[in-house]
Amino acid sequence: MSTYDNTVSGGASFYAALGRSEPAKSSGESEQSRFLTLLMTQLRNQDPMNPLENAELTSQLAQMSTVDGIERLNKMVTSLLGTQALSDSAALVGRGVLVEGKGLGLTEAGAIGGFELNSPADTVTLTVRDASGLPVASIELKNVEAGSHNYVWDGLATDGSQAAEGLYSVTMEASLGGKAVAGRTLEFGLVTSAIHGASGTDLQVGALGIFKLDDIRQIL
Repeated sequence: MSTYDNTVSGGASFYAALGRSEPAKSSGESEQSRFLTLLMTQLRNQDPMNPLENAELTSQLAQMSTVDGIERLNKMVTSLLGTQALSDSAALVGRGVLVEGKGLGLTEAGAIGGFELNSPADTVTLTVRDASGLPVASIELKNVEAGSHNYVWDGLATDGSQAAEGLYSVTMEASLGGKAVAGRTLEFGLVTSAIHGASGTDLQVGALGIFKLDDIRQIL
């Protein structure tokens, strides 16, 4: 197919050279529609002494068909990817996940929490705090690799008593060779639904809120 440009010698626009104003493009106008408009303009204004060759016209029409086919294929693939993403996310409904957060819910069976380290640490200390921010229990881990990890708190307080069921918060300190290691605490929640929107598929994680699939740090 020949390559067309909106300029001619001297820098004047293609349509100005024809003595016409450029047709307005609607926001919904397809590539195929614009191609046909340009082709019809070319045919109407071709040199009668040197008309467009049949082979060249056929080539242009074939190119147009190819472009249209690619557009349709892209739309189909996009739709399929969206459907697959929703299907994958729906498979997580009912599963426990860890997302960034400081909460730790204690039940009669204990509490599940997590944390994430940017780099390895030889010591990780997790401090469980009550609603007033006062320390209730401490969990210490040794030689922890970088990445996300989970843990279970049995509900025992520092003094050996059983802590009351309810919502607590967790703070973390990590170090390697006496130097602080960056990281963050993770909160446990159950995926209750998958939501497909214009920007992708989101997950409703119970009362914790709505999260992207990339926000999930660990699936339990």
